[in-house]
Amino acid sequence: MNKLQKKQAGLRRRHTRVRGKVSGTAARPRLCVTRSNSNIYAQIIDDVTGKTLLGVSTLGPDFKATGKSGANVEGAKELGSIIGKKAIEAGITTIVFDRGGNLYHGRVQALADAAREAGLVF
Repeated sequence: MNKLQKKQAGLRRRHTRVRGKVSGTAARPRLCVTRSNSNIYAQIIDDVTGKTLLGVSTLGPDFKATGKSGANVEGAKELGSIIGKKAIEAGITTIVFDRGGNLYHGRVQALADAAREAGLVF
């Protein structure tokens, strides 16, 4: 097993452990954050019905209009505020946060803090 495979296996293992504890419902959906080296993706998911209610990423037109990069903390803050505003418009106020196996640090933390500032409660 090479270094990349070990890294991916560890991420999968941590994500499985987090998902065992975190589940979204219709009243309190799950905010799932996926991070790559150059982009961040955030989805609000209702796990009971298996539907994605809302999704944004650094590749979408809302984020591209800001002119920021998705590979840094400033871009993550902007994406967090975008998903927070869209969730409030869709009538979602309380969520469960799913860090996706990543550390709650850096871009993941910046996205979560910006979503809280936008009005989401978690």
